[in-house]
Amino acid sequence: MSPTIHLTHVFTAGPNGGNPAPIVTEADDLSDAEMRQVAHDHGHEAGFVLTAPTGFDHALRFWVPNHEMPMCGHATVGALWVLNRLGHITKDHLRLATPGGVVHARLTDDAIEISQPEGVVEPVPDIDDVLDVLSITAADLAPFPIQNARTARIKTLIPVADVATLDALSPDFGRMQEVCDRIGSTGLYPYAPSGDRRFDARQFPRSSGYPEDAATGIAAAALAFGLLENGLADRTDRPLRIRQGRAMGRPSEITLRFAPDGLWLGGQVR
Repeated sequence: MSPTIHLTHVFTAGPNGGNPAPIVTEADDLSDAEMRQVAHDHGHEAGFVLTAPTGFDHALRFWVPNHEMPMCGHATVGALWVLNRLGHITKDHLRLATPGGVVHARLTDDAIEISQPEGVVEPVPDIDDVLDVLSITAADLAPFPIQNARTARIKTLIPVADVATLDALSPDFGRMQEVCDRIGSTGLYPYAPSGDRRFDARQFPRSSGYPEDAATGIAAAALAFGLLENGLADRTDRPLRIRQGRAMGRPSEITLRFAPDGLWLGGQVR
């Protein structure tokens, strides 16, 4: 039998917005090849819900067209939204098993949020290749360092001067994997301020099988700790909002809230 695939759009912020995520529930009988095929057929990250081990509410796996991922923020949020709609969630706080480790989730009437651990931020010492692959120069940057940051996977944070510069980026996608490998990154995440605790960003993945993401929870979580490091955010529960996907015509918004031991990220789903 073919699996039932629920196509969600996660972190939506307008018509045609959000990052599509095909979600398969009851995926225990699918092979790795079949999971990857779902991601390949849809051209997006896909989430798979499996029987939970003892001590967990659900287990999740994640695939992009090219490979499996240990963690995917928007596919996790999308999977929880589907499970809730199907009546498979009966409490507000959940403990999830993922290949990347334990993820906590909380559900309210109007939001789904998932946990991310404390971030690690480090400078990128050689930025010439990063600038070159994005087809920009140092004059296009804001006065902050280019950094590798992670909560789940390393993303490279590039502070550009303004939103116009961000929207105009035209990367050399043929060199993206080479440059990311050289700096130890899974994707480039240029960003620019766009209001009070609001930032715009774009995500160019290292090698996922598509050139750009409409919304990337893991990258936005990494950015939150980069902003904290650079004095562009403070550690309160006032939400940070990261807009993404506008340059693709798929407006998205990710909400981030600092916690004592990490971060909560969430957003709207349809």
